[in-house]
Amino acid sequence: MGKTTLVFRILLFMLAGFMLASITPIYAQEIISADTTHIVLSDSIKTKNTSIPHQKWMPDPNRALWLALVIPGGGQIYNRKYWKLPIVYGGFVGCAYALSWNNMMFKDYSQAYLDIMDNDENTKSYENFLPYGTKITEANKNRYQTILKKKKDYFRKYRDMSVFAFGAVYLLSVIDAYVDANLSSFEINDDLSLRIEPAVLTNLPEKHCYLNKAASAYGLQCSIKF
Repeated sequence: MGKTTLVFRILLFMLAGFMLASITPIYAQEIISADTTHIVLSDSIKTKNTSIPHQKWMPDPNRALWLALVIPGGGQIYNRKYWKLPIVYGGFVGCAYALSWNNMMFKDYSQAYLDIMDNDENTKSYENFLPYGTKITEANKNRYQTILKKKKDYFRKYRDMSVFAFGAVYLLSVIDAYVDANLSSFEINDDLSLRIEPAVLTNLPEKHCYLNKAASAYGLQCSIKF
């Protein structure tokens, strides 16, 4: 019985070893196949993701128009044309500076003109605009009155022009935002071309036919591709 039991145990161990040896390659194969499937799926996902085309930004012209009307430069921001913002805001800053400068000079020359026109000796602000050491006399008073009046009118004109320039910059920013949004859907590629090439002209009028046969002629044709 002891020998039989020992032999039986040896057979069980051998059977268990064969079962383990047979199971291990199958398990390894399943792991490899699973990893391979994961790699294939990953590659397919990457391929699928990379094949998705990049969508071009297509702004709405009406929204760009309203944003530009409400917020100066808002249309350019909405159209994602950020490089235009320094131009727009630079125009506003320049117009604001010109308006402030011309208005200040207009007020100063207006006060000087009023002071030189009255007979009050205490109001002499016009002397700030005269050359150093110049004295106002009856002989030259009319001349300096004319000069101060021209200066006053000059700065008033450019002050008003600065206001119109401010409005023009605002209007141009609105028009630019609207037109730019409309042109965003305009496609420009290499297919747009103009070609001039020789051509054979057929089916001419009867007076150019001979013996009722269609006449032919050579010429140039212009073709536009878009």
